[in-house]
Amino acid sequence: MTKQECQELVDAYVEWLRREITAEKVGDACELTTPFLDRHNDHIQIYAMRRSGKIILSDDGYILSDLRTSGLELTTPKRRAVLETTLRGLGVQLDHNRLQVEASPRNLGQRAHALVQAMLALNDMFVMAQPRVSTFFWEDVRAFLDEHRVRYSPRVKLAGRTGYDHAIDFLIPRSPVAPERLVQAINAPNKSTIGNYLFVLGDTREARGEDAAAYAFLNDRDREVGGDVIEALESYEVVAALWSERGQYAERLAA
Repeated sequence: MTKQECQELVDAYVEWLRREITAEKVGDACELTTPFLDRHNDHIQIYAMRRSGKIILSDDGYILSDLRTSGLELTTPKRRAVLETTLRGLGVQLDHNRLQVEASPRNLGQRAHALVQAMLALNDMFVMAQPRVSTFFWEDVRAFLDEHRVRYSPRVKLAGRTGYDHAIDFLIPRSPVAPERLVQAINAPNKSTIGNYLFVLGDTREARGEDAAAYAFLNDRDREVGGDVIEALESYEVVAALWSERGQYAERLAA
């Protein structure tokens, strides 16, 4: 391509942005609707206000509120660290759950773009990246056990009958009134994840003794857990503990 053709690509992109961005006055703020889409296929919107001679751009709390609605609270150090690293890299601040930047007429476009990028990055990093979400669900289960003073060892490697080591999320030791308990946090309960867990469980149970009890916490916050999943677990004498009903298992696990 020639240099002129390359410049025409830039001009076309800038023209598309200019054509697609709309502005409306909302109270004493300006609502900018961008052509960029969030995970709901809704257009990203930002709000501009004048304050003390500066232009303040924010998402009006939309992104973090949307994540909470999806069941994802930023309550653990690891989640806060991911949030703060993302915002710091884009120069965006957090003000009472609002993503916010300060701008001047000279750098308004740059700062608005940084805010939109932060909104998209958090939307993707916290909700769409499944390995990270799985880690977060593990943290939620751990917080639940801590809240109810359950004694456990986290992420224990146990040798199976086959000689392979298997990772168990939580190992609760035997007590005078309860057997050893193996607890797994399964963020996406489906045929594949349940099948893998049942293989691990069968191998470790044979090595450690059949009296070990097993629990599987199943994340049902934003999806319904199928009856086939529950039946498969129960056929292997695993307690299928729906996360929405976790309270009923606290006493047994703490025993």
